[in-house]
Amino acid sequence: MTVDPIIEHEFKDRMLSLGLARVSEAAAIAAAKLIGHGDEKAADQAAVDAMRTQLDLLDIKGVVVIGEGERDEAPMLYIGEEVGNGHGPEVDIALDPLEGTTLTAKAMPNAMAVIAMAPRGTLLHAPDVYMWKLAIGPGYPEGVVDLDMDPAEAVRALAKSKGVAPREITVCILERPRHAEMIEKVRATGAAIQLITDGDVAGVIHCARTDFTGIDMYMGAGGAPEGVLAASALKCMGGQIQGRLWFRNDEERARAERAGITDFDRKYTLNDMVKADVIFAATGVTYGSILKGARRDGPWMETDTLLMRSKSGSMRHILYRQKNQ
Repeated sequence: MTVDPIIEHEFKDRMLSLGLARVSEAAAIAAAKLIGHGDEKAADQAAVDAMRTQLDLLDIKGVVVIGEGERDEAPMLYIGEEVGNGHGPEVDIALDPLEGTTLTAKAMPNAMAVIAMAPRGTLLHAPDVYMWKLAIGPGYPEGVVDLDMDPAEAVRALAKSKGVAPREITVCILERPRHAEMIEKVRATGAAIQLITDGDVAGVIHCARTDFTGIDMYMGAGGAPEGVLAASALKCMGGQIQGRLWFRNDEERARAERAGITDFDRKYTLNDMVKADVIFAATGVTYGSILKGARRDGPWMETDTLLMRSKSGSMRHILYRQKNQ
């Protein structure tokens, strides 16, 4: 029987999802061996190498559209790199083999290996520049908050929609000097702030699990590639995110032009960043509030992975054990 090549190479997210979980697990296990050793580059390189090896075992024709490392010259799975064994559907890959290199080097919470996969041409090719972001979890009317709102206005709008006082809202913000005015405005409403040192993909995921984390909203400027990864997670979990690229110099604008960006002031919504069904996997490297860290248990290495598919809305926590090597 002749198989229709279009059907043969359809994006079968259910079949691909467990393979994607293995990719993030391998990266987390490799990085975990360097937790607390103070060497960010070595931990990142270990995660990159393990992720690349596992990706090349998948039945996909993959292209990395969101890579990592250009801004800080870290080891890379570079944008445009082809991954997979060359058989199967054409897909976009967004990844951060080790989100939280500093967290790993210093044995601090919430480092993880992150990857997303979607049909070819459906993930925003975000350049390695900064992006202003505003994100909330599921259950709110579309547009209840907006990136163009003053931070205090956004807090009050979310509190009103939730039916609580602003003091009962908690906002997650990266602890950076550029956010000093934002932090002041948020605190003036009476809202609480959860400051994080790194890891804004995890920060956005936190606001999608308010009942578990206590965080209602994420705001601030972080990496644009991480914005697409965060949007991929929210596509699966529910929630809203908006982003706008932030350029600090002409070189960064040129970088955006090379990525095909023409409207430098565009406000991106979740569906602008992730245009079709997506698979998302994140595996804990260090212990965090969403995922347990990779850890040794006698002769075993054990990981905790969050695996999600937007098509079904499914969310799995996967406990994986392998013989320590």
